Amino acid sequence: MRSYVSLLFVAGLAFLLFVITGQLEFGAAPMRVGQAINQTSPAEVGAANIVTSVVLGYRALDTLGELAILFTAATAGGLMLGRPRAGAAHDPDAGFILRTASDLLFPLLLVVGLFIIVHGHLTPGGGFQGGVILAAAFFLPLLARPGTHFNHAVFSVFEGLAGAAFIVIGLLGLVYGGEFLAPLLGQGEMGSLLSAGTLPLLYIAVGLKVGTELAGLMAHIAAYEAVDS
Repeated sequence: MRSYVSLLFVAGLAFLLFVITGQLEFGAAPMRVGQAINQTSPAEVGAANIVTSVVLGYRALDTLGELAILFTAATAGGLMLGRPRAGAAHDPDAGFILRTASDLLFPLLLVVGLFIIVHGHLTPGGGFQGGVILAAAFFLPLLARPGTHFNHAVFSVFEGLAGAAFIVIGLLGLVYGGEFLAPLLGQGEMGSLLSAGTLPLLYIAVGLKVGTELAGLMAHIAAYEAVDS
């Protein structure tokens, strides 16, 4: 049965590639979209990182959908795991090396994560990548000291504020720019930290939302595994 499924998948993939290569020629209009973005985004958006112009400018509404999917997945995971029992035993603390390493890496990961978020419009990176690093920074101490208290309420507040900030900036773009999530505040000087208008603010909101959601979910999983162990 598996062989037939694999054969059907390969046949479908071959048919799809045949249709694509037969319909699209190199240099055709759909293939020149990327070239048009490279030419126009510096003047329209002002971000040195063209990927940021696409993610938060030309298809920012799609990015909002990705955040909604992440929120839904994290919420569903938390609901499935449930709450740990009161007074449940935790795993013992890790050894001296892991505890010391977590203490040293925590501020380093915070700085690196924030740096990647804030400079996402200048260099490769941004809110999603930096948010994952922030989540790892807050989850690492839980691995070294499983009994450490993780304040889910505080993280939920930051998560909600970050999501609301993203939507509010989008609505301001709709009011003052004519389009939802339209870049505001001007393009600034290309390559400088204060450039690309509201795009860096959107990346900060994305980074905080991704970081708090993933950190809360991983902390929830760690508590659930401690209860079952």
